[in-house]
Amino acid sequence: MAKIDKLLYALEKKGGSDLHLKTGMPAIIRVDGELQKLKTSVITADMVRAMAMEIMPERNRDEWEQTNDTDLCYEIEGLARFRTNVYRDLHGPAICMRMIPFEIVTTDELGLPDVVKQLPLMPKGIVLCTGPTGCGKSTTLASLLHHANERRKDHIVTIEDPVEFTHESKGCIISHREVGSHTQGFSRALRAALREDPDIILVGELRDLETTALAIECAETGHLVFATVHTTTAPSTVDRIIDQFPPDQQEQIRVMLSSTLKCVIAQTLCKRVGGGRVAAFEILYVHSGVSNLIREGKTFQLPSIIQTGKKYGMCTMNESLMSLVNEGSITLEEAHSNSVEKQDMHARINGYLLEKVRSKELNVYDAIQKSYFRPDMVDRLNKSGYHKALKDIDLTQFNEEKEDLAT
Repeated sequence: MAKIDKLLYALEKKGGSDLHLKTGMPAIIRVDGELQKLKTSVITADMVRAMAMEIMPERNRDEWEQTNDTDLCYEIEGLARFRTNVYRDLHGPAICMRMIPFEIVTTDELGLPDVVKQLPLMPKGIVLCTGPTGCGKSTTLASLLHHANERRKDHIVTIEDPVEFTHESKGCIISHREVGSHTQGFSRALRAALREDPDIILVGELRDLETTALAIECAETGHLVFATVHTTTAPSTVDRIIDQFPPDQQEQIRVMLSSTLKCVIAQTLCKRVGGGRVAAFEILYVHSGVSNLIREGKTFQLPSIIQTGKKYGMCTMNESLMSLVNEGSITLEEAHSNSVEKQDMHARINGYLLEKVRSKELNVYDAIQKSYFRPDMVDRLNKSGYHKALKDIDLTQFNEEKEDLAT
């Protein structure tokens, strides 16, 4: 047993997701999105280095010595796989490890919308999963591949750095390829994949222009491609893909993307009431109208298309967050914290609070106090007939926007 294994077992026991080992500090784990220290002694530079060298293959040792950082996947049989980054910072060597369970969460367990569950059954196209680091993109894509593996009889090729979730061949045969170990890079692996008789291709990350262009080309040539992008909203993802290319190529890419893009899934992880985490999703489903907007360069209209596209299974991030609030899965504070479009979220929260006042689950004072945009909250209450209750409240006691509130 490697020395680091004891800490990884402790991580699993406490329900954590990440382990951090930094020179001059005790071991630190992330539980439900928050860091907490383990009751260990301070770890020295020599201790971190020894633990790193014990789990790194020779290729990663050489890379770390030459470049000061390296990626790998470490596995403990019967426990989990761990996506690992070994690096150096101002204080010395350090290790960060993310737990990747052997058991893959199903699409139903993740709570994915029905329209998303149909994506792995499509014959061709490109599906993008977006969001900040650590928001569960890999888990979502693993769930979709698992869905395909159970229902199709095809060849799935995954290209990752490093390989994270591993799939047993069921209906499909699955080829996991790791950048550095099995191929030199994403773009080279994508070129090779076209000669490997694939039906579905997973690209761990669209890191550069060449990889992005090849992924779109693979989708154009009749393959189903899944990939991740580091953007925060579904509409901005489309712009991000197009803007990677030189101006003289962007019109051509718009045309290619409009015919190949099938769906964009933007997601974020929220703290669940009672412990654990739950994902909220923004879904942009690409129908003919969306394709036309992408081809014509009118992507600024995509947010309104998502808002009006419920019959296609689309939803905005704020709609998903408020749905979780209504279910009692997350708090209002958590929904507000994870919202990107704050102005829209303020209006939705005020609508939610007004309904709570009407159902007598909340009084007028508490509704104003909980609101993130109090002038609008007061206006809503006024229009809903709560004049007397408002007169009994000194609105100037609220710290923000006192003058507006008083009117």
